[in-house]
Amino acid sequence: MKIKSVIVEDSRLARNELKELIKKYPELDLVGEAENVDQGYALIQKEQPQLLFLDINMPEKNGFELLEMLDEVPITVFTTAFDEYAIKSFEYNALDYLLKPVSDKRFAMAIEKVKVKLASASEEADTSKRLTENSQIFIKDGEACWLVKIGDISHFEIVGNYTRVFFEDKKPMLYKSLNQVEEKLPKQSFFRANRQQIVNTNFIVNVVPWFNGKLKLEMENGEEIEVSRRQSYIFKDRMSL
Repeated sequence: MKIKSVIVEDSRLARNELKELIKKYPELDLVGEAENVDQGYALIQKEQPQLLFLDINMPEKNGFELLEMLDEVPITVFTTAFDEYAIKSFEYNALDYLLKPVSDKRFAMAIEKVKVKLASASEEADTSKRLTENSQIFIKDGEACWLVKIGDISHFEIVGNYTRVFFEDKKPMLYKSLNQVEEKLPKQSFFRANRQQIVNTNFIVNVVPWFNGKLKLEMENGEEIEVSRRQSYIFKDRMSL
């Protein structure tokens, strides 16, 4: 299987070095390259690559800003000249980063990680353009950044015009509305409990009857989420309760 790949890197020398490395791997299909974030965004939207080689430190907009622009993030291998920057900025689920100039050995290790991740990803077709549980999104809150798999998120919650995302012991802000988020989520595992919250049904440990026909959901992380009366009827039907 060919792995559709793109490069977003402002240095022509670094792009050429990556292209020479990619040529050694017939399974990698390089479908385009871009020298800045805006070009990179247009290229990714057009080609829908599985693999992105991304420079972190670029003029005007950096690599993290590109990831924030995407609804779904491809498997991403960072390229950077700043070792400590990559380690400090990326706290969660980064696939790999390559320190420039990139060695053959490190590149080979990164490609092996890519293959393993692709092999474990869901093969299901997504004709509705919705995300799957194996899709990943990028979240940047202050100085911290995460690439989070959709299936690892327990629930989402409105905070003003934005959305708080709950996974592990983290709860960063995503600068999109809950309605925008809901449009992309896989319907089979996410449920709109009320106006404020969407839950991942895989994280529900107990369903408690509540007053006025409502339900209360007890989540793995100890959170309790009240389901509105209207949504409680839908939830009971969906879960055959």
